[in-house]
Amino acid sequence: MDIPDWFNWIFLGLAALQVLGLVPIIHRLRGLDSAVRFKARLDLLDAVGSLLLFGGAFLSAVVAEPWLWIAAPGFVLMSAGYGIKGVHRLRARRRSTA
Repeated sequence: MDIPDWFNWIFLGLAALQVLGLVPIIHRLRGLDSAVRFKARLDLLDAVGSLLLFGGAFLSAVVAEPWLWIAAPGFVLMSAGYGIKGVHRLRARRRSTA
């Protein structure tokens, strides 16, 4: 079964939005506050992971199936970023209630 061409344009559009989303992250990385820089690093991890995920899915749809392996590290990076964010939110919640 062939994937329609409009689906490929959706992948490209989502990847372009992720690239545009890197601009405010890079500005926050240059800030002076270490807490803001740490959150920016986690956001950068998430953005790079999603770019790899979209890139791998796009290449596997357009070029060939073997390009899907690029999406796997993207999924791992996104999962790690979300896991770290979740742990920090749980710690902050426990500190405020204690």
